[in-house]
Amino acid sequence: MMTPMMQHYLETKKENPDCILFYRLGDFYEMFYDDAITVSRELELTLTGKDCGMEERAPMCGVPYHAVEGYLARLVEKGYKVAIAEQMEDPKLAKGLVKREVVRIVTPGTNLCVQSLDESRNNYIMCIVCLDKTFGVAVADVSTGDFQVTEVDSARVMLDEILKFAPSEILSNEAFCMSGIDTDDLKNRLRVSMSTLENRYFNDEQCEQRLRKHFRVGSLAGLGLSDYAVGTVAARALLGYLYETQKVSLSHLTRIRLYQPGKFMVIDTSTRRNLELTETLREKQKRGTLLWVLDKTRTAMGARMLRSFLEQPLIDKREIRKRQDAVEELNGEIINREELREYLNPIYDLERLIGRIIYHSASPRDLISLKNSLNMLPHVKSLLTSYRSELLTQLGEDLDSLEDLADLIERSIVDDPPITVREGGMIKEGYSEEADHLRRARTEGKQWLADLEQQERERTGIKNLRIKFNKVFGYYLEVTNSFKNLVPDDYVRKQTLTNAERYTTPRLKELEDVILGVEDKLCSLEYDLFC
Repeated sequence: MMTPMMQHYLETKKENPDCILFYRLGDFYEMFYDDAITVSRELELTLTGKDCGMEERAPMCGVPYHAVEGYLARLVEKGYKVAIAEQMEDPKLAKGLVKREVVRIVTPGTNLCVQSLDESRNNYIMCIVCLDKTFGVAVADVSTGDFQVTEVDSARVMLDEILKFAPSEILSNEAFCMSGIDTDDLKNRLRVSMSTLENRYFNDEQCEQRLRKHFRVGSLAGLGLSDYAVGTVAARALLGYLYETQKVSLSHLTRIRLYQPGKFMVIDTSTRRNLELTETLREKQKRGTLLWVLDKTRTAMGARMLRSFLEQPLIDKREIRKRQDAVEELNGEIINREELREYLNPIYDLERLIGRIIYHSASPRDLISLKNSLNMLPHVKSLLTSYRSELLTQLGEDLDSLEDLADLIERSIVDDPPITVREGGMIKEGYSEEADHLRRARTEGKQWLADLEQQERERTGIKNLRIKFNKVFGYYLEVTNSFKNLVPDDYVRKQTLTNAERYTTPRLKELEDVILGVEDKLCSLEYDLFC
């Protein structure tokens, strides 16, 4: 008979049939059956087996939980979707089978792995709806919070939009697949992941309600979507898909930006390619392109903005003048410009940092990076007030320097925190009375151990007796073989080594329970405070 764990695994897999299922078991994410065979082949991992109560062992492979991002990135890059089933309760406290749920589905267009994303370009997911010869387009970058909507009236213009955004994933209705656009070419030449969504994403009234609720408007007119009927269908389908797969609030998607392709210079596919704006004709690299010549930006956000300027040149004379005036002023004010570049230099990729915070995947070090970046904003805002051009003046007025947020992180997170959030040591003293109390108990516990060690040395006459600790055996008294004859009868042997013996006593066991309990409580409290 199949084990309860494997029954739950198969139920979860049935709910996510188009995904590879990463199923958390202790310190590993494990895959079984066809998923295990696929992952072992694609990632060159060892394929083993697991006894699941069946006649034959189930094919199995696994990856350590602390290194999962790298494995996810490689699978997603190959076009796979991965569902992550996480443990939803502490295995030590669970009664029976540990509760597990799918907490996120990672797709090419929703990948957040820092190592696999190019910081100088957006990672877009695009939803295209074809209705009555009109194409509605919604495009989002969940790593930065960008969300745009438009409509186009021909397959040729639609193809230009796809090539302009270069999405890593396209979602569509069935009509798009019959619109005349070569979807096989998009898959093979551009390596775009293509999926056809079920009709419910486009017809569901609930999706429209979700769109209004997410952006906090009473009607779609409040989003400016009144004249974008097909674009609205694409927007609500994309938002519905993101909610279903990401399973977080997506609160960093704060607005829908409407754009009309006609507001920018139309650069068709062949012209874009021949001009070598962002990639060379032969090598498909940045080096040697116009972007490579111009890109002296100091932040990842600036690099992405410059790329968008080149891919979507303005045609509105007033907007061009505003941008030119700003560039002229920055060019003329050499000292201010260099000072501004110095302030921008330490700023991390705030858009993607905020994305990781929304996804609850940010580390303590990410918050320190956020704080260090925010500390630059008052200086940037102060400098912007010295400029007179319309665009720079507006930027200065709109910029919130967020000193309260920087102060919160300064008061709460230590300057050199650990990499992970589960090992403690990240919350500053003075931020939480309860955490400070547990730390004092931990410190006093160390003194208790030191006192016990001294007492046992004096009682037994074993001068080199030591109280030590490891994760397997806990606390123990270590006695070298040369003093073994002095060990008293009340010592209980725990482990024998080549040149020493390890023991415990009732008093040491009592202290161990208190001290280790404090460590677990403190780590758990720090994690809750961090969240």
